[in-house]
Amino acid sequence: MRETHTAADRDGRGTPDTAGTAGIAAGLGGLLGPLRRAVLRATRNAEGLPDLPEAQIELLRTLSTAPEGLSPGTVAARLRMAPSTVSNLVRTMSAERLVERVRPDHDQRTVVLTASREALELLRRYDRASTAALTRVVDDLPAADRRALAQALPALDRLVAALETADTTANGTPAT
Repeated sequence: MRETHTAADRDGRGTPDTAGTAGIAAGLGGLLGPLRRAVLRATRNAEGLPDLPEAQIELLRTLSTAPEGLSPGTVAARLRMAPSTVSNLVRTMSAERLVERVRPDHDQRTVVLTASREALELLRRYDRASTAALTRVVDDLPAADRRALAQALPALDRLVAALETADTTANGTPAT
């Protein structure tokens, strides 16, 4: 059983104590990777989906938000990846017909990246399978755990925003 932290972890002034906050941070850090991998594995197994690396899925997810396409530099900034990493991903994914490089009519010197129709369908299948797999597992949890997860979602969303803001402040790169 994992350790949880409650209001009892607060000092007398109502602020989280350092040990409690550090414990929460360590617990989250230790759970996020295994959680992400477990969801991805369950998703792939449920639908017999290809073993796409997480970076490729994130690239497709980013491209799916921009049907008009994105420049490789914009993709790198949004994913907070080195341009060379994006270039390597695009090369591999182009060969697999998941990403298309398009030269806009107005400027043949530039390239925009788009997700192929096959890739968008694959992403829809991943999303459907992920939701179904998580729904099955969450349905089997005790009601108190389901409530705790539902209550944690807004805090986790704020945590993501705070981490992105902190990262932007630390490295001077605007969040995208």
